[in-house]
Amino acid sequence: MSVRLIAVAALTLTALLVGAGSLYAYDRDVRTRIADGVTVNGIDVGGLTEQEARAKLRRSLLEPLSRPVSVRYKGRRFTLTSEQANVAVDVDGSVDRALAASNEGNLFTRTWREVRGQRLNASVDAKIVYDDEAVHRIVDRVERKLEIEARDASLDLESGQVDPVESRDGLAIRVARLRRDIRAELLDMGASRIARVKTRVVEPKVTTAELAEKYPAIIIVDRGSFKLSFYKNLKLQKSYGIAVGQLGLETPAGLYDIQNKAVNPSWHVPNSDWAGDLAGSVVPPGPSNPIKARWMGIYDGAGIHGTDATGSIGTAASHGCIRMLIPDVVELYDQVPVGAPVYIA
Repeated sequence: MSVRLIAVAALTLTALLVGAGSLYAYDRDVRTRIADGVTVNGIDVGGLTEQEARAKLRRSLLEPLSRPVSVRYKGRRFTLTSEQANVAVDVDGSVDRALAASNEGNLFTRTWREVRGQRLNASVDAKIVYDDEAVHRIVDRVERKLEIEARDASLDLESGQVDPVESRDGLAIRVARLRRDIRAELLDMGASRIARVKTRVVEPKVTTAELAEKYPAIIIVDRGSFKLSFYKNLKLQKSYGIAVGQLGLETPAGLYDIQNKAVNPSWHVPNSDWAGDLAGSVVPPGPSNPIKARWMGIYDGAGIHGTDATGSIGTAASHGCIRMLIPDVVELYDQVPVGAPVYIA
Protein backbone atom coordinates (compact mmCIF):
# COMPACT_ATOMS: atom_id res chain seq x y z
CA MET A 1 0.00 0.00 0.00
CA SER A 2 1.37 3.40 -0.90
CA VAL A 3 2.12 6.04 1.68
CA ARG A 4 -0.48 8.30 0.13
CA LEU A 5 -3.18 5.68 0.41
CA ILE A 6 -2.27 5.06 4.04
CA ALA A 7 -2.43 8.78 4.73
CA VAL A 8 -5.89 9.07 3.16
CA ALA A 9 -7.13 6.11 5.15
CA ALA A 10 -5.72 7.58 8.33
CA LEU A 11 -7.34 10.93 7.67
CA THR A 12 -10.66 9.25 6.89
CA LEU A 13 -10.56 7.22 10.08
CA THR A 14 -9.62 10.28 12.07
CA ALA A 15 -12.55 12.20 10.57
CA LEU A 16 -14.90 9.35 11.36
CA LEU A 17 -13.70 9.14 14.95
CA VAL A 18 -13.95 12.87 15.41
CA GLY A 19 -17.44 12.84 13.87
CA ALA A 20 -18.54 9.93 16.01
CA GLY A 21 -17.18 11.62 19.11
CA SER A 22 -18.93 14.85 18.24
CA LEU A 23 -22.15 12.96 17.53
CA TYR A 24 -21.86 11.12 20.84
CA ALA A 25 -21.16 14.35 22.71
CA TYR A 26 -24.14 16.02 21.01
CA ASP A 27 -26.43 13.11 21.91
CA ARG A 28 -25.18 13.14 25.48
CA ASP A 29 -26.20 16.78 25.72
CA VAL A 30 -29.56 15.97 24.11
CA ARG A 31 -30.21 13.21 26.63
CA THR A 32 -29.74 15.64 29.55
CA ARG A 33 -32.68 17.73 28.33
CA ILE A 34 -36.32 16.83 27.85
CA ALA A 35 -37.31 16.82 24.20
CA ASP A 36 -39.51 19.55 22.78
CA GLY A 37 -43.16 18.59 22.74
CA VAL A 38 -43.11 16.61 26.01
CA THR A 39 -45.71 17.62 28.59
CA VAL A 40 -46.48 16.50 32.15
CA ASN A 41 -50.17 16.84 32.99
CA GLY A 42 -50.41 19.34 30.16
CA ILE A 43 -47.45 21.40 31.39
CA ASP A 44 -44.77 21.92 28.75
CA VAL A 45 -41.38 20.76 30.01
CA GLY A 46 -39.70 20.52 26.58
CA GLY A 47 -36.13 21.80 26.41
CA LEU A 48 -35.69 21.76 30.20
CA THR A 49 -33.08 19.95 32.23
CA GLU A 50 -34.13 17.65 35.06
CA GLN A 51 -33.58 20.37 37.64
CA GLU A 52 -35.44 22.98 35.60
CA ALA A 53 -38.33 20.59 34.95
CA ARG A 54 -38.65 19.73 38.65
CA ALA A 55 -38.77 23.40 39.60
CA LYS A 56 -41.40 24.15 36.96
CA LEU A 57 -43.57 21.20 37.95
CA ARG A 58 -43.43 22.17 41.63
CA ARG A 59 -44.61 25.65 40.70
CA SER A 60 -47.21 24.48 38.22
CA LEU A 61 -48.52 21.41 40.03
CA LEU A 62 -47.91 21.69 43.75
CA GLU A 63 -49.02 25.28 44.15
CA PRO A 64 -52.44 24.82 42.43
CA LEU A 65 -52.98 21.50 44.18
CA SER A 66 -52.29 23.12 47.54
CA ARG A 67 -55.48 25.16 47.24
CA PRO A 68 -58.37 23.78 49.35
CA VAL A 69 -61.43 22.11 47.86
CA SER A 70 -64.63 23.94 48.80
CA VAL A 71 -67.76 21.79 49.17
CA ARG A 72 -70.87 23.97 48.78
CA TYR A 73 -74.60 23.72 49.20
CA LYS A 74 -76.96 26.72 49.27
CA GLY A 75 -74.67 29.06 51.15
CA ARG A 76 -73.17 26.33 53.34
CA ARG A 77 -69.48 25.62 52.90
CA PHE A 78 -67.19 22.82 53.96
CA THR A 79 -63.44 22.88 53.32
CA LEU A 80 -60.97 20.11 52.61
CA THR A 81 -57.38 21.39 52.68
CA SER A 82 -54.51 19.76 50.84
CA GLU A 83 -52.89 19.08 54.22
CA GLN A 84 -55.99 17.25 55.45
CA ALA A 85 -56.10 15.25 52.23
CA ASN A 86 -52.30 14.65 52.21
CA VAL A 87 -52.09 15.66 48.54
CA ALA A 88 -48.71 14.81 47.03
CA VAL A 89 -47.22 14.82 43.53
CA ASP A 90 -44.47 12.49 42.33
CA VAL A 91 -42.45 15.27 40.69
CA ASP A 92 -39.20 13.31 40.49
CA GLY A 93 -40.86 10.28 38.94
CA SER A 94 -42.71 12.51 36.46
CA VAL A 95 -39.44 14.11 35.32
CA ASP A 96 -37.81 10.68 35.02
CA ARG A 97 -40.67 9.46 32.82
CA ALA A 98 -40.48 12.64 30.70
CA LEU A 99 -36.75 12.03 30.14
CA ALA A 100 -37.37 8.40 29.37
CA ALA A 101 -39.90 9.40 26.71
CA SER A 102 -37.39 11.88 25.29
CA ASN A 103 -34.62 9.29 25.07
CA GLU A 104 -36.55 6.64 23.22
CA GLY A 105 -34.80 5.43 20.06
CA ASN A 106 -31.04 5.53 19.48
CA LEU A 107 -28.24 8.03 18.99
CA PHE A 108 -28.98 8.51 15.31
CA THR A 109 -32.78 8.82 15.57
CA ARG A 110 -32.44 11.30 18.41
CA THR A 111 -29.85 13.33 16.56
CA TRP A 112 -31.91 13.34 13.37
CA ARG A 113 -34.97 14.51 15.33
CA GLU A 114 -33.01 17.30 16.96
CA VAL A 115 -31.39 18.42 13.72
CA ARG A 116 -34.80 18.67 12.05
CA GLY A 117 -36.32 20.41 15.08
CA GLN A 118 -39.03 17.78 15.26
CA ARG A 119 -41.38 17.88 18.30
CA LEU A 120 -41.95 14.61 20.13
CA ASN A 121 -45.57 15.23 21.17
CA ALA A 122 -45.42 12.92 24.19
CA SER A 123 -47.70 13.32 27.19
CA VAL A 124 -46.73 12.10 30.67
CA ASP A 125 -49.16 11.83 33.56
CA ALA A 126 -47.93 13.02 36.92
CA LYS A 127 -48.79 10.66 39.74
CA ILE A 128 -50.94 12.64 42.20
CA VAL A 129 -51.93 10.88 45.41
CA TYR A 130 -54.21 11.81 48.32
CA ASP A 131 -55.77 10.18 51.38
CA ASP A 132 -59.16 8.86 50.32
CA GLU A 133 -60.19 8.55 53.98
CA ALA A 134 -60.12 12.34 54.10
CA VAL A 135 -62.68 12.39 51.28
CA HIS A 136 -64.91 10.00 53.22
CA ARG A 137 -64.57 12.10 56.38
CA ILE A 138 -65.66 15.35 54.77
CA VAL A 139 -68.56 13.65 53.00
CA ASP A 140 -69.64 12.16 56.34
CA ARG A 141 -69.52 15.65 57.87
CA VAL A 142 -71.62 17.06 55.04
CA GLU A 143 -74.14 14.26 55.58
CA ARG A 144 -74.38 14.97 59.32
CA LYS A 145 -74.89 18.68 58.78
CA LEU A 146 -77.20 18.69 55.77
CA GLU A 147 -79.22 15.49 55.72
CA ILE A 148 -82.76 15.68 57.06
CA GLU A 149 -84.54 12.51 58.07
CA ALA A 150 -87.98 12.05 56.58
CA ARG A 151 -90.72 12.17 59.20
CA ASP A 152 -93.82 10.02 59.00
CA ALA A 153 -97.15 11.49 59.96
CA SER A 154 -98.33 10.05 63.25
CA LEU A 155 -101.18 10.24 65.72
CA ASP A 156 -101.11 9.66 69.48
CA LEU A 157 -104.65 8.48 70.07
CA GLU A 158 -103.60 6.77 73.31
CA SER A 159 -103.49 10.23 74.86
CA GLY A 160 -106.44 11.56 72.91
CA GLN A 161 -104.29 13.64 70.59
CA VAL A 162 -106.08 14.17 67.29
CA ASP A 163 -103.82 16.85 65.86
CA PRO A 164 -101.28 14.79 63.87
CA VAL A 165 -97.55 15.15 63.80
CA GLU A 166 -97.24 16.37 60.24
CA SER A 167 -95.19 14.39 57.76
CA ARG A 168 -92.03 15.98 56.42
CA ASP A 169 -89.88 15.31 53.40
CA GLY A 170 -86.31 14.34 54.09
CA LEU A 171 -83.12 15.38 52.32
CA ALA A 172 -80.40 12.89 51.38
CA ILE A 173 -76.94 13.63 50.04
CA ARG A 174 -75.93 11.87 46.84
CA VAL A 175 -72.90 10.44 48.59
CA ALA A 176 -71.24 8.55 45.74
CA ARG A 177 -71.58 11.57 43.44
CA LEU A 178 -70.10 13.92 46.04
CA ARG A 179 -67.13 11.65 46.72
CA ARG A 180 -66.46 11.41 42.98
CA ASP A 181 -66.66 15.19 42.54
CA ILE A 182 -64.33 15.89 45.48
CA ARG A 183 -61.77 13.41 44.13
CA ALA A 184 -61.91 15.15 40.76
CA GLU A 185 -61.41 18.56 42.37
CA LEU A 186 -58.41 17.31 44.35
CA LEU A 187 -56.75 16.59 40.98
CA ASP A 188 -57.97 19.77 39.29
CA MET A 189 -55.43 22.53 38.88
CA GLY A 190 -57.97 25.16 37.91
CA ALA A 191 -58.38 28.48 39.68
CA SER A 192 -61.50 27.36 41.56
CA ARG A 193 -61.80 23.96 43.22
CA ILE A 194 -65.48 23.66 44.09
CA ALA A 195 -67.58 20.52 44.57
CA ARG A 196 -71.33 21.15 44.53
CA VAL A 197 -73.46 18.97 46.80
CA LYS A 198 -76.23 17.12 44.97
CA THR A 199 -79.24 15.98 46.95
CA ARG A 200 -82.44 14.02 46.58
CA VAL A 201 -85.77 14.26 48.35
CA VAL A 202 -86.69 11.39 50.66
CA GLU A 203 -90.44 10.98 50.93
CA PRO A 204 -92.01 9.84 54.22
CA LYS A 205 -93.55 6.38 54.38
CA VAL A 206 -96.77 7.88 55.77
CA THR A 207 -97.88 11.32 54.65
CA THR A 208 -100.31 13.51 56.53
CA ALA A 209 -102.88 12.97 53.78
CA GLU A 210 -102.49 9.19 54.01
CA LEU A 211 -102.88 9.32 57.78
CA ALA A 212 -106.05 11.38 57.41
CA GLU A 213 -107.46 8.80 55.01
CA LYS A 214 -106.69 6.10 57.57
CA TYR A 215 -108.88 7.88 60.11
CA PRO A 216 -112.11 8.95 58.37
CA ALA A 217 -113.81 9.24 61.77
CA ILE A 218 -112.62 9.77 65.34
CA ILE A 219 -114.72 10.51 68.41
CA ILE A 220 -113.28 12.33 71.41
CA VAL A 221 -115.42 12.39 74.56
CA ASP A 222 -114.61 14.92 77.26
CA ARG A 223 -116.54 13.82 80.33
CA GLY A 224 -115.60 16.91 82.31
CA SER A 225 -117.12 19.32 79.81
CA PHE A 226 -119.93 16.93 78.72
CA LYS A 227 -118.84 17.27 75.11
CA LEU A 228 -118.43 14.81 72.25
CA SER A 229 -116.25 15.99 69.35
CA PHE A 230 -116.41 14.34 65.95
CA TYR A 231 -113.33 14.48 63.70
CA LYS A 232 -113.47 13.65 60.02
CA ASN A 233 -110.12 12.93 58.37
CA LEU A 234 -108.45 14.50 61.42
CA LYS A 235 -110.42 17.75 61.07
CA LEU A 236 -112.97 18.78 63.69
CA GLN A 237 -116.41 18.63 62.10
CA LYS A 238 -118.74 19.24 65.01
CA SER A 239 -119.11 19.06 68.78
CA TYR A 240 -122.21 17.86 70.62
CA GLY A 241 -123.50 18.17 74.16
CA ILE A 242 -123.78 14.83 75.97
CA ALA A 243 -124.62 13.16 79.27
CA VAL A 244 -122.16 10.73 80.86
CA GLY A 245 -122.20 8.14 83.61
CA GLN A 246 -123.22 9.16 87.10
CA LEU A 247 -121.10 8.72 90.21
CA GLY A 248 -120.40 5.04 90.75
CA LEU A 249 -121.42 4.18 87.17
CA GLU A 250 -118.91 6.34 85.38
CA THR A 251 -118.42 6.14 81.64
CA PRO A 252 -115.13 4.22 81.26
CA ALA A 253 -112.08 6.30 80.31
CA GLY A 254 -109.55 5.21 77.71
CA LEU A 255 -109.20 4.42 74.04
CA TYR A 256 -111.86 2.21 72.50
CA ASP A 257 -113.54 1.79 69.13
CA ILE A 258 -117.00 1.40 67.73
CA GLN A 259 -117.71 -2.32 68.05
CA ASN A 260 -121.26 -2.51 66.75
CA LYS A 261 -124.07 -0.29 65.49
CA ALA A 262 -127.84 -0.50 65.35
CA VAL A 263 -130.83 1.59 64.23
CA ASN A 264 -133.74 1.69 66.70
CA PRO A 265 -132.05 -0.97 68.82
CA SER A 266 -133.45 -3.20 71.48
CA TRP A 267 -132.05 -2.60 74.94
CA HIS A 268 -130.22 -5.54 76.44
CA VAL A 269 -130.49 -4.66 80.10
CA PRO A 270 -127.34 -5.42 82.10
CA ASN A 271 -127.45 -7.79 85.03
CA SER A 272 -126.80 -4.97 87.46
CA ASP A 273 -128.47 -3.96 90.70
CA TRP A 274 -129.46 -0.59 89.30
CA ALA A 275 -131.58 -2.33 86.61
CA GLY A 276 -133.96 -3.76 89.19
CA ASP A 277 -136.60 -6.09 87.79
CA LEU A 278 -135.43 -5.38 84.22
CA ALA A 279 -131.96 -6.87 84.83
CA GLY A 280 -131.04 -9.38 82.14
CA SER A 281 -134.11 -8.67 80.01
CA VAL A 282 -134.43 -7.30 76.50
CA VAL A 283 -136.55 -4.21 75.97
CA PRO A 284 -137.71 -3.86 72.35
CA PRO A 285 -137.77 -0.53 70.50
CA GLY A 286 -140.57 1.72 71.66
CA PRO A 287 -141.54 4.38 74.19
CA SER A 288 -140.25 2.36 77.15
CA ASN A 289 -136.83 1.80 75.59
CA PRO A 290 -134.41 4.48 76.87
CA ILE A 291 -131.97 3.83 73.97
CA LYS A 292 -133.53 6.03 71.35
CA ALA A 293 -132.97 6.01 67.59
CA ARG A 294 -129.36 4.80 67.36
CA TRP A 295 -126.80 2.68 69.16
CA MET A 296 -122.99 2.62 68.83
CA GLY A 297 -121.41 0.13 71.22
CA ILE A 298 -117.95 0.84 72.52
CA TYR A 299 -117.10 -1.30 75.57
CA ASP A 300 -118.66 -3.89 77.88
CA GLY A 301 -122.25 -2.80 77.38
CA ALA A 302 -121.44 0.91 77.29
CA GLY A 303 -122.14 2.85 74.14
CA ILE A 304 -123.38 6.02 72.52
CA HIS A 305 -127.12 6.34 72.04
CA GLY A 306 -129.96 8.82 71.78
CA THR A 307 -132.15 9.95 74.63
CA ASP A 308 -135.43 11.78 75.05
CA ALA A 309 -134.36 12.87 78.54
CA THR A 310 -133.13 16.13 77.10
CA GLY A 311 -132.64 17.66 80.51
CA SER A 312 -129.90 15.17 81.32
CA ILE A 313 -127.62 16.55 78.58
CA GLY A 314 -124.74 18.35 80.23
CA THR A 315 -124.87 16.22 83.38
CA ALA A 316 -123.57 12.95 84.81
CA ALA A 317 -126.87 11.09 84.66
CA SER A 318 -126.48 7.82 82.74
CA HIS A 319 -125.55 4.33 83.90
CA GLY A 320 -122.27 4.47 82.00
CA CYS A 321 -123.40 5.19 78.45
CA ILE A 322 -122.98 8.42 76.51
CA ARG A 323 -126.32 10.05 75.80
CA MET A 324 -126.96 12.39 72.89
CA LEU A 325 -129.97 14.29 71.69
CA ILE A 326 -131.83 12.18 69.12
CA PRO A 327 -131.18 14.52 66.12
CA ASP A 328 -127.50 14.63 67.08
CA VAL A 329 -127.03 10.87 67.38
CA VAL A 330 -128.86 10.31 64.08
CA GLU A 331 -126.56 12.84 62.40
CA LEU A 332 -123.43 11.28 63.91
CA TYR A 333 -124.42 7.66 63.31
CA ASP A 334 -124.14 7.72 59.51
CA GLN A 335 -120.69 9.26 59.62
CA VAL A 336 -119.05 6.83 62.04
CA PRO A 337 -118.14 3.33 60.80
CA VAL A 338 -117.54 0.27 62.92
CA GLY A 339 -113.91 0.32 64.07
CA ALA A 340 -113.72 4.11 64.41
CA PRO A 341 -111.59 5.11 67.45
CA VAL A 342 -113.34 6.54 70.51
CA TYR A 343 -111.20 8.25 73.14
CA ILE A 344 -112.87 9.03 76.46
CA ALA A 345 -111.08 11.47 78.73
